[in-house]
Formats: sequence, structure tokens, C-alpha cells
Amino acid sequence: MSDITKNKPKILLHSCCAPCSTTAIFTLASDYDITIFYYNPNIEPEKEYLKRKGEEVKFVHRLKEQGYNIEILDTDYDNPAFEKIAAPLKDEREGGKRCEKCFLLRLEKTAITAKENGFDLFATTLTVSPHKNAELINSIGNMLEEKIGIKYLETNFKKKDGYKKSIQYSKDYELYRQDYCGCQYSNWHLN
Repeated sequence: MSDITKNKPKILLHSCCAPCSTTAIFTLASDYDITIFYYNPNIEPEKEYLKRKGEEVKFVHRLKEQGYNIEILDTDYDNPAFEKIAAPLKDEREGGKRCEKCFLLRLEKTAITAKENGFDLFATTLTVSPHKNAELINSIGNMLEEKIGIKYLETNFKKKDGYKKSIQYSKDYELYRQDYCGCQYSNWHLN
């Protein structure tokens, strides 16, 4: 049986944006059947959310045209869920408790969705960013593995020049690269 046709574990990969998903997808594609899970209620304003989602859809479509076995699972824009956890922490520094709560919100939704839909495991693209704490993200993922009962794949996609590669892939695929994480508290244009 060829490598292309063999059954691979099904992974639900939370993606924060198309640029970050590039390195993750290219790293995982040979070992997993990937479904991108675009759940990002933190992204504000909604126009920005839709722009980033459109880039993710465009990227997945291009990969499918190139023969990748990849799907995308979208969710509705749910900014109130984010604001409920973030507003009390609005004065926190970037990378602090507000971000930790945001990681938990998005990864928990990913883990629950993965379990409910018969995936073998879940992961996130968040660890590609040099601005994100991979150790913290992985500890949240591991906690959710225990709590929800679905395997979490620990990653640190920024290793081996993963972030640098994501910049090049973004250029190669002509992807929009945003200049802030997503929420109103991280948007330097508003602050």
C-alpha cells in the first residue's frame, strides 16, 4: 500500500490563521489526515475575522488542488464567548492571563469538537509564533487531553525555523499576514 493511500490518524488542527497553519500542515501532512478547525472568537473586528477565515479557506483549497488530503471545519463567529473571559483581564499584558484564557477557550472547543466527531487527536498551530509560549499551550492541551479524553499532539512548530518558513510559505501562497494577534487588546492600531 502506498503512503498516499494508507490510513493515517485523523487530526483536528486548530488554526489561528492561514500563515501559521502553513508550517503546521506541511509538518503533519505525511503522518496525519488533517482537518483544519477555524475557531477564533478572539479576532476583532468581525471584518478582520472574515478576512483571516477567507485566507484559511483559500489556502486549504489550494492545497487540495495540489493533492493534499485536507479539509476545513468552520465555526460561527462567537466573539461574545471571548469577551466574557477577556474583558475582566483587559489590562493584562500581551502574553499574560488573558492570552492563557484565550488559548484555553480555543483549545477546549477544539478538543470537544474532535472527540464528538471521531478524530484520533487534536493540536493547534498556535505554537508556530515566536510570540506564543509553546510550553504553556502544550500544558493546556495536555490538561484537556485528560479532562476530555482525546489525545493531544504536543508541538512546537517554531522549532527548525518553523516561523521563518511560515513567512516564506505565506509569500509563496500570497497569504495575508496580519500585524496583531487578533483581539482588540492586542491590536496596536486601536490602542
